[in-house]
Amino acid sequence: MSNMNYIKHLTGFFDKVINDHTLNPTHISLYIALFQFWNCNRFRNPISISRDEVMRISKISSKATYHKCLKNLHALGYLRYEPSYNPYKGSMVYMFNFSENLKPKKKSFNKQVKDKQETSNLPTTEQAEVSYINYTNSINNIKSLKEGEQSRNLELENLVEISKQKKLRQKNKRNVPILEEVMKYFQEQNFPEIEANKFFNYFSSNGWLVGGKTPMKNWKAAAKNWMLNSVKYSNNGNSSKAVIQPQNLNTAIDKNYSEPL
Repeated sequence: MSNMNYIKHLTGFFDKVINDHTLNPTHISLYIALFQFWNCNRFRNPISISRDEVMRISKISSKATYHKCLKNLHALGYLRYEPSYNPYKGSMVYMFNFSENLKPKKKSFNKQVKDKQETSNLPTTEQAEVSYINYTNSINNIKSLKEGEQSRNLELENLVEISKQKKLRQKNKRNVPILEEVMKYFQEQNFPEIEANKFFNYFSSNGWLVGGKTPMKNWKAAAKNWMLNSVKYSNNGNSSKAVIQPQNLNTAIDKNYSEPL
């Protein structure tokens, strides 16, 4: 029994269930739980079961319902149940193999033609319903494929954008100096520390952007420009100190006002 094809077995079981109107969902749930025990036992018979465990797996909360469904499955030929009536000893269940009852159906050519003709002679409403169901399923499949493709494209775009942002942050991080580096560079260029502090504070406040927009690529080049502009503004400041003094008007006390100016 270890080589039993459980897919064919379940197919045979549900083929049997379709024609059995005495079963309800609780019977099917209980059988599937027992089938799982059988599967774990490598499809060897019999299997020893625990009532509490089977009830937990099959989601049956009533002991009376459990025993009733189990006896029904036994009576209807789905399994053979041998109760132990001992709380310390599990009951025995023999599972039947339904895959052996599953035989391929062969159709002759004439039979296929006949079935096709009978299908074509179905009422129009039934054909319309089947066509509508197939059309709806096709539309749903197309929608699912499109939604899946859109989701994958969106996810790919997000990954690309995240990669770009990460590379940009890493690039900007490499081009952003620390205060000690700026101080050392200004010192090598024989510039005072106050200018180094001004340079560092100014570009730290605007995120090390040139012109407030473009990320700085070379902070040393920017520092050079800062130094040149500092010298330029300093020279302009010194030249502005030379203020032209206004000349006083020369007048005499005994000036003759009758004379022309």
